[in-house]
Amino acid sequence: MNIKKLASIVFQRRVIVGLLILIQSLALLASALLFSWAYIYLYWTYVILSVLAVLIIVSRQTDPGYKIAWIIPILLFPAFGWLVYLLCGGNRMSARQRRKMRGMDRAMAEQLGRDCKAEILSPYGEDARNQASYVEQYARCPVYTNSYTRYFPLGDDAFPVMLEELRKAERYIFLEYFIISPGLFWDSVVEILKEKHAAGVDVRVIYDDVGSLNTLPMNYARKFEAETGIPCCFFNRFKPVISIRMNNRDHRKFCIIDGHTAFTGGINLADEYINHISRFGHWKDSTILVKGEAAWSMTVMFLTMWEYVREVKVDYAALRPTGLPPEAALASGYFVQPYADNPLDNEAVGETVYLNLISKAKRYVYIMTPYLIISDCVNTALCNAAKSGVDVRIMTPHIPDKPLVFELTRSHYEPLLEAGVRIFEYTPGFVHAKNLVSDDLYGVVGSINMDYRSMFLHFEDAVWLYRDPTVLDIKADFLASQIKCQPVTLEQCLAHSWLRRLFRSILRVLGPLL
Repeated sequence: MNIKKLASIVFQRRVIVGLLILIQSLALLASALLFSWAYIYLYWTYVILSVLAVLIIVSRQTDPGYKIAWIIPILLFPAFGWLVYLLCGGNRMSARQRRKMRGMDRAMAEQLGRDCKAEILSPYGEDARNQASYVEQYARCPVYTNSYTRYFPLGDDAFPVMLEELRKAERYIFLEYFIISPGLFWDSVVEILKEKHAAGVDVRVIYDDVGSLNTLPMNYARKFEAETGIPCCFFNRFKPVISIRMNNRDHRKFCIIDGHTAFTGGINLADEYINHISRFGHWKDSTILVKGEAAWSMTVMFLTMWEYVREVKVDYAALRPTGLPPEAALASGYFVQPYADNPLDNEAVGETVYLNLISKAKRYVYIMTPYLIISDCVNTALCNAAKSGVDVRIMTPHIPDKPLVFELTRSHYEPLLEAGVRIFEYTPGFVHAKNLVSDDLYGVVGSINMDYRSMFLHFEDAVWLYRDPTVLDIKADFLASQIKCQPVTLEQCLAHSWLRRLFRSILRVLGPLL
């Protein structure tokens, strides 16, 4: 290996970050050894601090599984477990962050509150109305009736349509993605962004710094903005320090055009999402296109994030769409409700929407998710639905992107299968879609995985659908994909060695921390 290639590896951002975190960990260990002469005094100090940490955890209004996952290592390792929790556990914010978060929530309420109208669902029964009302109250996101939707079962299908819609932009283009990676997908988008920016279109880009840690160089936002003139910024700069603030990531995926057209779903701006390159076999993802008033709701979500990361004030009135695409007129009588989930408001909107749909299902619930790391309440809801005669099916990957997380996903199979839930692994590759469909009436497409990080720690988004024809497209995609899957049986789970099952049990307990 030549010196130039070795240097390129050594000075990669992830290598440098890893070394800095290792140095911090060694420093903590060295400090403990240095004061070993005072072991007995330190031991009881650590015990007291551990007890205090446990009391703090128990008193917090968080998921019980998350509490248990922290309490066990704190009690097992009193010398440093409490310190790790103080540095990395929970969702605590500085006073400045709290002010900014309140600003985001206030802007959502001011810009979208006047559009809230869940009562229009009253003729269709309490279930739909109550669901829409919950999202309006806690996510500040209205339900709309004049918005056209189109479902794409693969990123490959969405890619050309996205480029086509971007070329139609007349006023602005807003992009917000967890991962951006140079390649065919991103480079094709950038070419259009440059052309539109030169033509006077307002273009803005947000990406998550951790999500793009392995794909973009340090200070990419500054370099991109300097080279193209397009405003670009990152969410929550990744710093090589053990810190609680690294828990919260911007996992949302938005491509917004002129306030009346928007894409969201599972795909990021990277080539594996359109199967231009293969990383974990065939990449099964999904995207939804929204045209009409509901796209403005997604635009406001982006702009509140822009205000947060850019620290500027946005003139929302000037950005409201001046007209709607002709497709919107064809969507009368269909109900579309985009919504966002903020991890710092103590309201688990993403999980609650899933729970409501699972609990209210009468015939079937079909779920696609890359990770199945569910809380006790979601597990109970799925099991109860299956025991009540509801056809509950879950599709997960057969080829994992993260082996340890894949084992954790499989650790949840056994109790679900015992209750009658049917589980299918997508044998061609990796499922990254985050979909739920039930009873030919309800559907959800978005960025929200069925795991702890999506439910409680990340900024997320999704689109709730009711009586929209797209619901049947989501169902058809699940059934078509199921043909390519390998069913998982309870006998297969029980046939594993006791050691592997013990390992999975441990993973399941500690799952909320992964």
